Amino acid sequence: MAELEKVKRERRHEDRRREDDGFDKVLVAVRRVTKVVKGGRTMRFSAMVVVGDRKGSVGIGTGKAGEVPVAIDKATAAAKKNLFKIATADTTIPHEIVGKFGASNVHLIPAKPGTGVIAGGAARSIIDLAGIKDIVTKRHGSSNKINLVKATLNGLKALKTKEQIAARRGLSVDEI
Repeated sequence: MAELEKVKRERRHEDRRREDDGFDKVLVAVRRVTKVVKGGRTMRFSAMVVVGDRKGSVGIGTGKAGEVPVAIDKATAAAKKNLFKIATADTTIPHEIVGKFGASNVHLIPAKPGTGVIAGGAARSIIDLAGIKDIVTKRHGSSNKINLVKATLNGLKALKTKEQIAARRGLSVDEI
């Protein structure tokens, strides 16, 4: 019975995150930022949102505004403009890769079916929305959420399938 309640709660939570255009969004970070001007400090809010369709397309965006909901809306709009198609192999990624951004490194390792997503919070959000079901990740360096999301996206963008590599070299998949 407790398991059923948990599933219902998760469905309600997912319904709130689903946009009407087929994309899911996850709020990664909200920060209060200040700008020092002649009259004092002006407070604003910065937000980072990850948007994905769970079918291989994912994007990130940041927005800044005087109020949190407006910053989130701006970040969502920016994320939808910056969608990327991720190369996948069934439910995992085609090969190991290290994504880097700033002082953050994310090591992405393909996993066997049934392993699940083994990743921390910042990397998990982008991997889930990309539709990857089986992967192991390990972060190295800085644990800054924004840099980790950008490092994970850099790693996912650099992935290539066997077919893409073969086409680039002008060979068939069997010749590689």
